Amino acid sequence: MDLAAALQYLDEHENLEAVVADRRSHPTLDRMERLAHVLGDPQQVAPVIHITGTNGKGSTAQIASRLVEAHGLTVGTYTSPHLQRINERIALNGEPIDDDALADAIRGIADAEGLAGVRPSYFEILTAAAFRWFADIAVDVMVIEVGLLGRWDATNIAHGQVAVVTNVALDHTEYAGPTRADIAREKAGIVKRGASLVLGETDPELIPIFLAEEPGEAHVRNIDFGCNENNLALGGRSLEVRTPGASYPDLYLPLHGAHQGDNAAAALTAVEAMFGNPLDPEVVMAGFEKVVMPGRFEVVGRHPLVILDGAHNPAGADVAATVLDDEFSEVDERIYVVGFLRGRDPVAMLEAMDAASARLVIATAPRSSRAMPAIEVARAATQLDIDVVMVEPVPAAVDRALDEALSDDLVFVTGSLYVVGEARSRLVS
Repeated sequence: MDLAAALQYLDEHENLEAVVADRRSHPTLDRMERLAHVLGDPQQVAPVIHITGTNGKGSTAQIASRLVEAHGLTVGTYTSPHLQRINERIALNGEPIDDDALADAIRGIADAEGLAGVRPSYFEILTAAAFRWFADIAVDVMVIEVGLLGRWDATNIAHGQVAVVTNVALDHTEYAGPTRADIAREKAGIVKRGASLVLGETDPELIPIFLAEEPGEAHVRNIDFGCNENNLALGGRSLEVRTPGASYPDLYLPLHGAHQGDNAAAALTAVEAMFGNPLDPEVVMAGFEKVVMPGRFEVVGRHPLVILDGAHNPAGADVAATVLDDEFSEVDERIYVVGFLRGRDPVAMLEAMDAASARLVIATAPRSSRAMPAIEVARAATQLDIDVVMVEPVPAAVDRALDEALSDDLVFVTGSLYVVGEARSRLVS
């Protein structure tokens, strides 16, 4: 099986990322457990840092991975979705799995499918393939990002020695809800009894939901860890991070947005919990310096300034607006390229990202069966009295934005990682 055949096999299986399905009726990990058992339970071969949260889990996963790598260990990182190539989801020390290894890993799942007597989903296949590859190459640590919520996510067959919850906001209410407490209960499912919990959510009404899972130790943001200093620096943030074990001053993180300081504090606390000791500050600095996050406030052009950010829910869009105001206020005017997936309230999203501050919004739609039609985005913008045009597909929308922008303007591409991925393919060679 080469990569083309492997991807065809994937596409023949239900894609729960592309098909909105109500999983509240029949949630189960049975398929994943049976599949993993046939594969020899590869999720058990190395310590796991398991990460969930409404926003920030991808950044937290990358920061934690670079900290582990800075200790001279090999780290396998599993994230989703990908921006441009599916290989991005499965990485060794920050390098995506190559085509041949990915094809071989997926072939192993195809072979195991019949033996297990199950029909796994697209995401379950990729998750099993990641665990299998990490076991085959004998990584020292796995950093695993939840795909959706937590309790019934395919990744939750792993027993995370450390569970990280970045935050809880209303999202994916088609699967759990309608309250934040309902979302919290689903995310709390990754917390294994006796494990270490790093809890970034600070709402006193939600904290007990996570503690009810009986972690061995719990570290709560603003009580046990956090940022003492979180300041704007050239190309990123200047931080002083406090953890249960130590204080780490004079850290530089090459990511935009104060929220990334919060993600860094959670990641550092998680790695400290995994080792059971404070970390060498020099090692922490070395790890932070290697962090990159494509598609998360990524600057991909100058004159005009072009920024990609995959904010895909109101909480993330609100953070995006704050970062623009705090770190990129020197631009003359803004042009937004915006597309959403179905299930979002386009008016709420546009309001949260402060689209009314833009001179022009270009409504578009990504290549996805879940894409919201551009006309719906445009109608929402019109309802908010925002100047808007519709341009599809995404690369054409980006070209239109570049044509409209002057040298000192800002082009901001946002609304979905799918939109950002297509824009990145157009803009980054």
